[in-house]
Amino acid sequence: MEQIHWVRRRWQQLVAADSGRGQYSAPAALPTKSSPVLHNTQLLTGKRRTVIARHGHHQHEYHSISKGCQGNSIRTTKYSLLSFIPMNLFQQFHRVANLYFLFLVMLNWIPVVEAFQKEITMIPLVVVLIVIAIKDALEDYRRYRFDQKVNNNIVTVYSGKRQTYVDQRWQDVHVGDFVRLSCNEIIPADMLLLYSSDPHGVCYIETANLDGETNLKQRQVVRDLPRQGSELTPENFHSRIECENPNNDLSRFRGFMEYPSKARVGLHNNNLLLRSCTIRNTETVIGIVVYAGHETKAMKNNNGPRYKRSKLERRLNVDVLWSVVLLVIMCLTAAIGHGLWLRNLKDASFLIPDTTSPALSGFYLFWTMIIVLQVLIPISLYVSIEIVKLCQIFFIQNDVDFYNEYMDSRIQCRALNITEDLGQIQYVFSDKTGTLTENKMVFRRCTIAGVEYPHEENSRRLEVYEEDEAMGCSHTLKSRASAKSLSCKSLSCNRSSVSLHTLTGHSEGEESPSPTLPRHSAFSSPMEKDIVPDPFLVQKLNCLSSPLFLLRDASMELTYIVDFFMALAICNTVVVSSPNQPRHVVQVPEVSRTPLKSLEDIKMLFQCFGLPRFSTLSPPHTTESPRSFTRRLFSRGKAASFTPSPSPTLTKLGTEPDGEHNLEASILSIKPGLDGVPGEDGDQGYEEEGEHGSWKGEEDKMFHLNPGAWSGLENSNGAEGPPSEPGADELIYEAESPDEAALVHAARAYRCTLQGRSLERLLVELPGMGSLAVRLLHILPFDSTRKRMSVVVRHLLTKQVVVYTKGADSVIMDLAESPKGAEQSDGRQGHIREQTQKHLDNYAREGLRTLCIAKKVLEEEEYDIWLKRHAFAETSIENREELLLESAQRLETNLTLLGATGIVDRLQEEVPETIEALQRAGVKVWVLTGDKQETAINIACACKLLRTTDQLLTANCGSKEACKALLLELRAEVERGEAAEGTSGFTLVVDGRTLDFALQEDLKGDFLELSRRCRSVVCCRSTPLQKSHVVQLVRDQLRVMTLAIGDGANDVSMIQVADVGIGISGQEGMQAVMSSDFAISRFKHLRKLLLVHGHWCYTRLANMILYFFYKNVMYVNLLFWYQFFCGFSASAMTNSWVLIIFNLLFTSAPPLLYGILDKDVSADTLIKLPELYKSGQNSKAYLPSTFWLTMLDALYQSLVCFFIPYFAYAGSDADMLSFGSPINASALLIILLHQVIESRTLTWLHVLVLVGSALFYFSFTLVFSVVCVTCSPPTNPLGVDKLQMSQPIFYGVCALTTVVALLPRFLFHALRNSISPSDTLKAALMDQLNPDNYCRRIQHWNQTQAQSKARGLVINVEDLDIKIPDFILPKELKECRAATGSVLS
Repeated sequence: MEQIHWVRRRWQQLVAADSGRGQYSAPAALPTKSSPVLHNTQLLTGKRRTVIARHGHHQHEYHSISKGCQGNSIRTTKYSLLSFIPMNLFQQFHRVANLYFLFLVMLNWIPVVEAFQKEITMIPLVVVLIVIAIKDALEDYRRYRFDQKVNNNIVTVYSGKRQTYVDQRWQDVHVGDFVRLSCNEIIPADMLLLYSSDPHGVCYIETANLDGETNLKQRQVVRDLPRQGSELTPENFHSRIECENPNNDLSRFRGFMEYPSKARVGLHNNNLLLRSCTIRNTETVIGIVVYAGHETKAMKNNNGPRYKRSKLERRLNVDVLWSVVLLVIMCLTAAIGHGLWLRNLKDASFLIPDTTSPALSGFYLFWTMIIVLQVLIPISLYVSIEIVKLCQIFFIQNDVDFYNEYMDSRIQCRALNITEDLGQIQYVFSDKTGTLTENKMVFRRCTIAGVEYPHEENSRRLEVYEEDEAMGCSHTLKSRASAKSLSCKSLSCNRSSVSLHTLTGHSEGEESPSPTLPRHSAFSSPMEKDIVPDPFLVQKLNCLSSPLFLLRDASMELTYIVDFFMALAICNTVVVSSPNQPRHVVQVPEVSRTPLKSLEDIKMLFQCFGLPRFSTLSPPHTTESPRSFTRRLFSRGKAASFTPSPSPTLTKLGTEPDGEHNLEASILSIKPGLDGVPGEDGDQGYEEEGEHGSWKGEEDKMFHLNPGAWSGLENSNGAEGPPSEPGADELIYEAESPDEAALVHAARAYRCTLQGRSLERLLVELPGMGSLAVRLLHILPFDSTRKRMSVVVRHLLTKQVVVYTKGADSVIMDLAESPKGAEQSDGRQGHIREQTQKHLDNYAREGLRTLCIAKKVLEEEEYDIWLKRHAFAETSIENREELLLESAQRLETNLTLLGATGIVDRLQEEVPETIEALQRAGVKVWVLTGDKQETAINIACACKLLRTTDQLLTANCGSKEACKALLLELRAEVERGEAAEGTSGFTLVVDGRTLDFALQEDLKGDFLELSRRCRSVVCCRSTPLQKSHVVQLVRDQLRVMTLAIGDGANDVSMIQVADVGIGISGQEGMQAVMSSDFAISRFKHLRKLLLVHGHWCYTRLANMILYFFYKNVMYVNLLFWYQFFCGFSASAMTNSWVLIIFNLLFTSAPPLLYGILDKDVSADTLIKLPELYKSGQNSKAYLPSTFWLTMLDALYQSLVCFFIPYFAYAGSDADMLSFGSPINASALLIILLHQVIESRTLTWLHVLVLVGSALFYFSFTLVFSVVCVTCSPPTNPLGVDKLQMSQPIFYGVCALTTVVALLPRFLFHALRNSISPSDTLKAALMDQLNPDNYCRRIQHWNQTQAQSKARGLVINVEDLDIKIPDFILPKELKECRAATGSVLS
């Protein structure tokens, strides 16, 4: 295999104009339609890439090590000046049709079988090759100009000769070069980050050019890199880099750096700066190039347009084979007839004596007839199809209805040759989040320690936003362009951001953004940020700052609340910035410098963190030492306490025991207005009070506290921070996902504010405490396997290692086990889990997205053991991902459940109408989501996927045997329902575990049969791999046209497997878009894309293809009939020039216009009557029967066109060419008028083209007959057509022939349209009505269609709401119908 790749690369270098610039080749392992894999990366097979500095200590080794690495020049062109002609011809002759006509050209050079002049036979092939070559040359020149702009960009690169950084072009950068970049500069190659001007070694990049995400990403300098002064010195860089071979996985980078001391440090994706990304808010970075040019990850993912074969094209290929069969039959008939004719002809005076036997002459004539009848194979059809599809794509891309003003984007057609497939879709598989919904996550409500906080004011706020948006006064529609206007004014970085599509070497202009203009980031609209806190939760948090608060009254619930919001604030990868300044540099104070200036500060500190977990505090007369008191307060999440290493702060406090004791005593003795003391731990029970179930005996005490003691929460977003710190409202959160942003904004609403982030520390503001520095030890990022993420931090006072985890409730609830040895905790945790699960179920029924929050405290010994294994996993190259996954799973066990959040993700506009229209069009819609079952059902009901008349079937199984039994039972129930009267339909809901069983080999047949009978299917808790398997199963087993639509990276495999993949350019980047065939910005655009453009594209192309076959067969049969009168001698009754170019020039323009502009029904009617789409689903425009009926019609017309002139000129002195002249003219008129009969649209442009084609033919034949004397030997057409056109009989024969030939087709259309008109014709007639009659006809149509489907159900035409008897309606669906956002179970 390596030899094959070497030969391929050498060939590319030989045919390229400049071999030193690096060649373009498609990645060796790119995702394919048949593969559900998200990224097909090249696996390490023992070979790795070694990178050393180009100008450094190992310079003598550089050339031997880096000789296999490509340069940074990119070349996306296919050809050079020298290689264009041979390579273009080589690619064009990959088409079987071109090879066929090349074979005919070569065959005509054989004298024995020669039919025409050699030059004439070459005309069709040469014309087709030239047209396609011109198109390819123009496309390639456009790519060449783009390449030149990119390659000539300027970047600063270290020069070994000059010992300084110099400006170089991108194409002159090589692997091993040191590159220095400034703010707002675009990264020229994949670089390993070695230096950043940020004191913590952090760099920020914007990946919008790569994946469409406008939020900033944080990258960090290689860990443990020796300090080398203010800036890295390339001469002193002696390390060696070992990394994986180039691949296309944007989310993975594996390797290690080996220092001269042989010490190794692991490299990962956070150390890599990817080509085409932009440096943001960092003054200077320096990196070493590890991948350049076409080896960079960006170029490995740059696949260009997607080319696939459409269903119509596959049908076309079959019919071309039938045409070949027909051609062979006709040629065999002529050959046999010629042999018999010669055998029966004895000593004819007109025969030239020849020794060739009749059989051999028949063999020769077979090949001659192949040349004569070559027009039967439509060579121009393939070129015409390409032109028509390009025009169709042009119309789709320029449809103003697909334009999204908010995102300033329009539809993208990435697959150029499957437009007609849009009109034949039978199954749609859709993601939910970001596809059906906005993917604008807004914090809605939460539950903490088993107590639910409904946030009713926050709910009313969201309703106000929805009303305003419905009235056109949206709060959230900000210009997305503002997201890119990042200012680095204080860093003197004035280079403006340049789009990847317009990369040039020059700045587009100097910008000086006004400091008063804020910068908007993703997921930060007012609707998402301005969260209204829950008053009950505010009152409880007020206790932390209230001077009346007693430590002995501190409930464990408050410990959960503080930990809960701490987790929301820090368990993420959110980057904090300010609107007009560079990334907020966190000057994190050490613990010893915590501003504890007074006893009041210490009081607030203890009030914030000194909350017991498993027992109430001692009475006021406690004699505990301050250190033991503090240790007990902070030892949460464990039953057995341990003695932490004393922190400087605690040691300092311990030197003043009297003050500390007095402080504690004074706090515990103040209790005005409260009677009684809390009992012992064993006396505390649990009970629910109202909708806010509370801890017994605690909530009442909390609510007696002064509610105004802490007024900061009354205006959480407008509160001013300390004078030395930016206010909370000045912070901008750059989150990687909307979920993260929603939780951070929720924490900030309660004054738990994330104020800054560095590589090792987080700056967090807590209620009553001010800003605190939290040491960040590890981030265990989210992945689809674990379905959670964690952060590991060290507590700033106790020095304990704490793990905060958030993730899917199905995972966290299983991991939330009670700590060993804590008997009372068992009861409390059990109570919390039970209440939290109830609240989670309620959230899911309301359609909210749920996340659980948990924590864990580690022993130092336990952490050290884990850290060693984790460090080994980080430095591994082989199986690194598996080792890191195992390490994270080892840590995330025995968690303490803190609570859960409910986040609302609203439906996009017009989603219910779109799904309803698709279902009326006969398209089955499946929703494949990872959400909870209740959430999925609620969303399905809200978007009308699940109707009130549907019977809900739920499949939740714990074993394969149970799954098999349930599938059979549900299938029987569906069969009974189908047999019963009045049943509307069934909707199947399957969870992920059951789906695993159902997709197994022995159960997938039952699952498929059940789901096929259901009107819709919802698969919840499904993984990306399950999504792709479901799509592949339906596509292959049912042999239907499938469409998959999604917006995120987890939808890529599903999109690639479907026949048509559609990506939504939404909040989750461009991964789905880059893998799709079409890209839209909103789900509602799918309605017009399929029902209108899909219908038009399929109908136009199908009719055009049939018309091409018709006109070719009709004209070729004229030559075939003539053979019966010329001894099967392969003679033609017309001159060879007209014969060859008849289909190529005279009749080629009208079908092009037919395929581009023909419109059977208007767009408005197609939208209002989705049932019209079914004609494309059933391929009614291009069925095998339609093809053969067309062939029979062509056969009839050819008989009429030949024999009417034959009988008209019988007995006359007309010669062969004179006889052929009216036949050719009649054939032309019949073919052109045939299209007029078939066309649904006739405009002045159609008339112009049709009349122009006829005039072109008559002009050409007249001029040809006048000036051509020896143009077509051995015949002489001089004056023939001129004479014929001067005689009245010519026009009479042409008129009679045309009428008789077209009369049957005309009568057939008239009778069929009168007796049994198609739905399409009825809809077309509606377009001609006045508006009032049009509306009435549309309503009558909808009523008729609904009644035909309802089978006795009552139809309300005004709102299309189907009403059925109550005994059919499930109880849950009644509730769904009764109110929006209802509860389904």
